[in-house]
Amino acid sequence: MRCLVFVFLAACLRAEDIRFVSESVQMAVPFRITLYAKDEATGKAAVDAALARVEALNAMLSDYAPQSEINLLSLTSGTGKAVRVSPDLWNVLETSQHIAELTDGAFDVTVGPLVNVWRRARRQKKMPDLDMIERMKARSGWQHMKLDAAKHTVELDVPEMHLDVGGMAKGYVVDQTLKVLKEHGITRAVVAASGDIGASDAPPDAPGWRIMISPLDVDGAPPPRYVMLKNSAVSTSGDSHQRVEIQGVRYSHIVDPRTGIGITDHSLVTVLAPDCTTTDLLETTVTVLGPEAGMKLIEGMDKVACYLIRKPGDKIEQRESPRWKELAKDE
Repeated sequence: MRCLVFVFLAACLRAEDIRFVSESVQMAVPFRITLYAKDEATGKAAVDAALARVEALNAMLSDYAPQSEINLLSLTSGTGKAVRVSPDLWNVLETSQHIAELTDGAFDVTVGPLVNVWRRARRQKKMPDLDMIERMKARSGWQHMKLDAAKHTVELDVPEMHLDVGGMAKGYVVDQTLKVLKEHGITRAVVAASGDIGASDAPPDAPGWRIMISPLDVDGAPPPRYVMLKNSAVSTSGDSHQRVEIQGVRYSHIVDPRTGIGITDHSLVTVLAPDCTTTDLLETTVTVLGPEAGMKLIEGMDKVACYLIRKPGDKIEQRESPRWKELAKDE
């Protein structure tokens, strides 16, 4: 559903400085495209094409849509059938498996059965039954998703598996949106899907797109920080909006696939990288791994940086990976 607001601004004399802003609801989050184009017709055509691509990808990747490609694939689990998937779904699943293998399952798109358990827990404000969690874990596990790179087929070899790519889908959609804009001649743009933001070239007369990182939602938290994006991306995840408190314990909407339990570390994780697919999936992964293992993972990756703020008790902690200041560029 678009609910589209389109703004045309011509504040400068140079044609390439005409600024366009599109605001809508996509993938159940605020979705904003800001771009510079040579004229109004070019800007509108680019935005229309980009939003059509967003809607097509959402129809493919959403686990809420019964007839989405990913849900239809999940229905084949346990049948012994290898299913050929679209290039987009293949790209998402192949990328997810690489990170799953690298982290021994800290990131795992087969986590769907456990995610559904915790969605119900947030609605009911009740701790999930531990036996139920164990049953859902038996329906999960990245090792049970078999990919054939030569044929682009996927086989889910355990019955009642349910794929959920929510930990990386918005980032992939942001990247694809920027790609469509570039195909329509737009080289200066920033796309924001809630906390997942990607940018192409810098706006006119600026070194990049200045993006605010929200502060941790606790008393005494440090003020917001900023990063400067140019042909790069940033993603931030935390439990500020999606969480449940049960018997005094705060559980995040992010579930550890290895334990089946919602994350209890109250933190915000921000990742910088060349593309938004990477930042989106790594913010989730670092949140699950925790500060020590998460930062170690980031430090081993090229052109990637992470900033983490958390409050494990009464004290607020902040950490930056070694490349953070270099890539953030604004601090």
